[in-house]
Amino acid sequence: MSGIVALEKWPVLGRHERAAGWLQVWCDLGRAPRMIDAYARGLAEYLEVCEREDVNSLVVTCAHIALYVRELAERPSRRGANVFSIDSGAGLANATVRQRMVPVRLFYDFLMEEGLRESNPVGRGRYTPGRQRGGQQRGLVPRLTKLPWIPSEQQWLEILQVAREEPVRNRLMLALAYDAALRREELCSLRTDDLDPAHRTLRVRAETTKNRLERVVPYSASTGVLMSAYLAHRATISRARGPLFLSESRRKHGQRLTLWTWAKVVRRIALAAGVPRFATHTTRHLCLTDLARMGWELHTSATFAGHRNTDSTLQYIHLSGRDLADKLTRGMEHIHVSRIQMLTAGESESAGGSR
Repeated sequence: MSGIVALEKWPVLGRHERAAGWLQVWCDLGRAPRMIDAYARGLAEYLEVCEREDVNSLVVTCAHIALYVRELAERPSRRGANVFSIDSGAGLANATVRQRMVPVRLFYDFLMEEGLRESNPVGRGRYTPGRQRGGQQRGLVPRLTKLPWIPSEQQWLEILQVAREEPVRNRLMLALAYDAALRREELCSLRTDDLDPAHRTLRVRAETTKNRLERVVPYSASTGVLMSAYLAHRATISRARGPLFLSESRRKHGQRLTLWTWAKVVRRIALAAGVPRFATHTTRHLCLTDLARMGWELHTSATFAGHRNTDSTLQYIHLSGRDLADKLTRGMEHIHVSRIQMLTAGESESAGGSR
């Protein structure tokens, strides 16, 4: 998304010269269109609140930012009530509020660099020597860390039952999304030359990943069968190299399948299976959790997932309960042995005395 398109979509940005300039900087730096759109939307929402409250966005204080956070916390979610704080039960989700604050914070960083402000009114977590708990100071909006949701075995079977009736393209995409723990954009951006059917691997190009880390991941023999069937089917649509997954609609026949189309496919499957929480990212969560359950080493799982930091991978180990289960088993074994020894101590002494 270019700066001009963003200004057309969010007119409030055009009424604030500094905001438009900040957005153009990000566009000139070549940031991803989806990131630009998210930043433009977040800043536009903030500036609209400033206009409504008759506040000059260039001279706001931390108190004004706190009022904006409160407005977000009380804003009804389109998906219904969500939990912003432990006891609220309403408002936007914690992660959504934090996401909305990112462009606001970056905007004031920009104003500081331009010499228009001396400080940033949006607090952020930072390391402070001497503080307890590792010296970490909490940011303006505290992070609520939740484990990813994954379906139960029965829910997964319901999803698979519905998916069996889907065209081969959709079945292959669902299989690859789970098999290789692919993000939605990574899956939809696959190209024919990313495949290595001989070794059953595929290349996830750096420009399609979230953190710009290229990786090569394997897929199973079962998915390989689906791959062969789909490639034969794809040849009836187009024999040209390029995007692997093609649209078969009349309007976009033969063009690359978009993220939104795939999201609609997954949503339709989820509703038909009676598992509305199932989404395009669920297969990735499920795969990484299953790998943790199987005992994969942490760094191996991080490399497979394309995580730059193993902290992201740790949540799936926590979700699997593997570490807790192992510790519980070891602890119970020790307790079990000690209890049995106590029960049999008298018998051992009696046996020694009889000799």
